[in-house]
Amino acid sequence: MTRRVLPWLVLVAIVVGALLVGGAAGRTDPSPAARAQRIASELRCPVCQGLSVADSSSPTARAIAEDIRRRLGAGESDAEIRQAYVDRYGEWVLLQPAGAGFGALLWALPVGGFVLGAGVLAFAFRRWRREPALTPSDADRELVDQALAEQAEKRE
Repeated sequence: MTRRVLPWLVLVAIVVGALLVGGAAGRTDPSPAARAQRIASELRCPVCQGLSVADSSSPTARAIAEDIRRRLGAGESDAEIRQAYVDRYGEWVLLQPAGAGFGALLWALPVGGFVLGAGVLAFAFRRWRREPALTPSDADRELVDQALAEQAEKRE
């Protein structure tokens, strides 16, 4: 019974943990400085190798960070600011792909691969466990009989 319940308890713990982490990540600081920092950390620096605008010290990154602060001061939403940079540089500028369209595929592929791999392993383990034990051949039986006969002769 415990073997059947334990995987479900682990799954429930993982789901609850993911929900707690996701809920905590949803709470953000609404101040303009925190919003500007968050947007800058989500945008890729166009002239740097793999750095966000927030992490880069290039003149281009500093100009983008200043533009983000200016746009926030003008009342633009975070989504509008991100979209302005996507319109200018393309989806490439986002460090995290969007959750719809092609971006959703980028998020779903690793999860799908993990689930598929876990399913293949579960199927293989179940099959290995159910595989019958090998039966001895006639030659194996003859060897065992000879060994037993030799031991019996030695005892006499």
